Amino acid sequence: MQPEPVWRHFYGITQVPRPSKKEEQILKYLKDLLGDMNIEYTEDSAGNMVVKKAASPGYENAPTVLIQGHVDMVCEKNKGTEHDFEKDPIKLIRDGDWITADGTTLGADNGIGVAAGLAVLEAKDLTHGPMEFLFTVDEETGMTGAKELKPGFLNSDIMLNLDSEEDGTLYVGCAGGMDTAGIMHMRREDAPAGFKALEINVGGLKGGHSGLDIHTGRGNAIKMLARTLQIVKNGHGARLNSFIGGSKRNAIPREAEAVVYVPEADVNDIIAHMAKVTEMLLNEISTVEPDLKVTAKEVDADGKVLDDAQFSALINALYACPHGVIKMSADIPGLVETSTNLATVTMDDGKIIVGTSQRSSVESEKQDCTNMVKAVFELAGLKVESGDGYPGWKPNMQSKALKATKDAYKELFGDEPEVTAIHAGLECGLINEVFPNLDIISFGPTIEGAHSPDERLNIPATEKFWTLLTKVLENLAKAK
Repeated sequence: MQPEPVWRHFYGITQVPRPSKKEEQILKYLKDLLGDMNIEYTEDSAGNMVVKKAASPGYENAPTVLIQGHVDMVCEKNKGTEHDFEKDPIKLIRDGDWITADGTTLGADNGIGVAAGLAVLEAKDLTHGPMEFLFTVDEETGMTGAKELKPGFLNSDIMLNLDSEEDGTLYVGCAGGMDTAGIMHMRREDAPAGFKALEINVGGLKGGHSGLDIHTGRGNAIKMLARTLQIVKNGHGARLNSFIGGSKRNAIPREAEAVVYVPEADVNDIIAHMAKVTEMLLNEISTVEPDLKVTAKEVDADGKVLDDAQFSALINALYACPHGVIKMSADIPGLVETSTNLATVTMDDGKIIVGTSQRSSVESEKQDCTNMVKAVFELAGLKVESGDGYPGWKPNMQSKALKATKDAYKELFGDEPEVTAIHAGLECGLINEVFPNLDIISFGPTIEGAHSPDERLNIPATEKFWTLLTKVLENLAKAK
């Protein structure tokens, strides 16, 4: 497949485990690779790496261009898929014009951006000015790598972020984000006599990226499970033993399960009723989620249940917690301006933790949306904790990087690229905060289903992406 250097580096990256916050193996891989090329690097205390490349002869006075991508990946797998993200390589599958993985996330977000950077770094035949390459850590779980960047670590004039996912689209702005959690300290007691344990499962949903896919109307497994539990609680006096849903703050939850204790005499009726619950939900959402299924089965459990008032409060909190698009942009057609994702529910160490994430390209709306979620949790009696969040990236339509990229795209492909902002958190905002004079643009090849096991990377779009990237570097070097 072409371009060979990009695919070679992408394959190498996919064979190295790289969960967020556990990037030691991929960083060692990169350091070994740079050592083989006799290229020096600088590393900061967070693990971010910067590499320099001298300009092509005659272009030493051109603006310094930075290529940036993140080395970590979202680690999601289908239920029943055997895969250890801390040990196992990703199994790649070619399906026509697409590369996907075998039941797991692919890691094209942002492995393909890092691979393209490495391909530029090793290339001998490209025309470019002085260059830097920034490989950041932990983008997917808080952008802590970008947050730890310090003035002086970079000396570039222009940054090309390669963490976008739509061929033909140039991104000049992004949403800021915030994480908000509701915490309940559990009071547990013995299950009532004559009650049996049932596991209720919601599955078959598509999930997806909590920013890029939030407008698609995809089902939220946590919301659906809360709704199902309310039916079983109201109709059969169910008591909650456990609840777990979702796995990542930045992914729409596609699976959720709970164990409840119910009267033994009602077990068979409840199991049978799940078919009607599935039918009801499919009637509402089958166009988007045709594979949705709600099931129940008998299981063994530890005989403990949550205090009934707390069970009611939890269901109310999950039911009332907003999820989805809050506001569309009035300035950019089709762009989500503000949204929130009900992402995870976990039970651990005597606590129930409900995880959510808010996004907005308007800082005050991001805070307002966070306060909305906070109000719901506080009304339900949950303690609220919010993260520091991260800033958005404000568009600069006079950007030299934008002009060079638009001109290159039209010259290569004959039409104008779309210029827009993205309803997702890119590191651009954080990097721009530390380096305010950096002229930034973001682009990349087509990736579908990011943050889910359906993630796939388009092969022809990757070739276009490489052609565009190298032409942009040439245009920036030759620009007057």
